[in-house]
Amino acid sequence: MTALVHPTHERGITTLTLDSPHNRNALSAPLVHELTDALKRAGKDDDVRAVVLTHTGTTFSAGADLREPPQPKALVALLRQIVKLRKPVVARVTGHVRAGGLGLLGACDIAAASDTATFAFTEVRIGVAPALISLPLLPRVDPRALARYYLTGETFGPAEAARIGLLTAAGDHADVDEVLAPVLDGLRRASPHALAETKRLLTAKVLEAFDLDAGELARLSARLFASADAHEGMTAFLERRDPPWVL
Repeated sequence: MTALVHPTHERGITTLTLDSPHNRNALSAPLVHELTDALKRAGKDDDVRAVVLTHTGTTFSAGADLREPPQPKALVALLRQIVKLRKPVVARVTGHVRAGGLGLLGACDIAAASDTATFAFTEVRIGVAPALISLPLLPRVDPRALARYYLTGETFGPAEAARIGLLTAAGDHADVDEVLAPVLDGLRRASPHALAETKRLLTAKVLEAFDLDAGELARLSARLFASADAHEGMTAFLERRDPPWVL
């Protein structure tokens, strides 16, 4: 079986590359499992100062895989693992991010994108809601902006994503690595223990949201994905047509 997540390591930085081109790096059950295992290994490795999460192809992640979705508990566990990992996790984005893929960005400590990236919370357009990914996003992203983009499913660019707090920074001329160079240099210069304790301070409120709301939002997600609207919305999406509620 071909690996869906490829790890590499250089000077204290482990890069985990999502490589599932057949479904645009969608969060399938196997990909979630592989990424969970890779993060666990990185967390235990004393040679790893920080983790970079990136992708092959033109899409960082298309969201949940509609044909092979992960269990809600598995997705919650993955997002929580990124937040709670004692090492900083940095998202490097050079392509499109949709729906559940935005949950990965919200869980990361730092996120940067090139000017080729685009973003959209498309859940409402297929009859569901961005329930589980709200766990890391609601504490970190501008609430007025989330209201707009959650409710409309509009596509927006990296400058707007940075303005509302979804991204840390957006690069010009597609050069996300130029943006991340001083970030990775700073992480390499930091004490591992100090990084872990500083991350713990920064993520306390996010983890509190997981503790309070994960169970309820997992039930909501399961209920919505089992609904008639979701069945019709996902069928329409896979058949490349509008669902009947489009005016």
